[in-house]
Amino acid sequence: MPDTAETRSHQEPILGPSDPPPFDHFNWDGGAPILLLCDHASNRIPQRLNSLGLEHAELRRHIGWDMGAAELTKLLAGRLDCPALLANFSRLVIDNNRTPDDPTSTPEISDGVIVPGNHGLSSAERLARHDEIFRPYHQEIDRKISALMAAGTVPMVLSIHSFTPIMRGEERPWHVSVLWRTDPRLPHAILRHLRTKPAVCAGDNVPYSAHDGYGYTVECHAEPQGLAHALLEVRQDLIDTPAGVEQWGSLLSEVLAEIATDSSMHEARPQ
Repeated sequence: MPDTAETRSHQEPILGPSDPPPFDHFNWDGGAPILLLCDHASNRIPQRLNSLGLEHAELRRHIGWDMGAAELTKLLAGRLDCPALLANFSRLVIDNNRTPDDPTSTPEISDGVIVPGNHGLSSAERLARHDEIFRPYHQEIDRKISALMAAGTVPMVLSIHSFTPIMRGEERPWHVSVLWRTDPRLPHAILRHLRTKPAVCAGDNVPYSAHDGYGYTVECHAEPQGLAHALLEVRQDLIDTPAGVEQWGSLLSEVLAEIATDSSMHEARPQ
């Protein structure tokens, strides 16, 4: 992605005065040594992008966001008393959990839905989305981790997502899944706790695998510093109501609170 003064000078800002900032803090001063991230918290489109040419009903689908993930993240942050950072714009504008050069970063088609506003984007248009939405979100993650580490806290980092119960006709039986790549500490602990509960079907690197590029945020910020980390996926039909968020948030907060007492989860172990 080119980054030149000439490119920038020909691109109007994407975010206008009526748009919110690229991210929201939640319980930002929480004292627990855990940092929660929600890359796909919102289906909002900047006003100047005219809904990317999509109807509201299409943006309400899973292609626009991870349904229930924002509410679950906030509940967990409150119960655990830890900070959370939530992205404020749709994954269709730019996906915070993909590298900017990934074709799915600004998809022209998502689950069979054509995204008109993403067709034929110039380098300048892609760069503007990166500079105004993607980069500030990731810079804020870096700032928070640096601040915690400087204060002597080595946090667990958990990225919260949700997945559809059916994709391309295939049912997904897992209630919760953990995606991970190099550091087994936190993923194995979560799975071990969940698998003691007979009613919970817990998956390991399903329905996608972190080995296939589905965990960019934790790979970028936690993995290089050796922080215990994982990407947590919850099935969307389980957290699409307040009651569902309460049920699964209560279960997961109990699991994470117990894991957070393990001192090995707060040791920096660069790979």
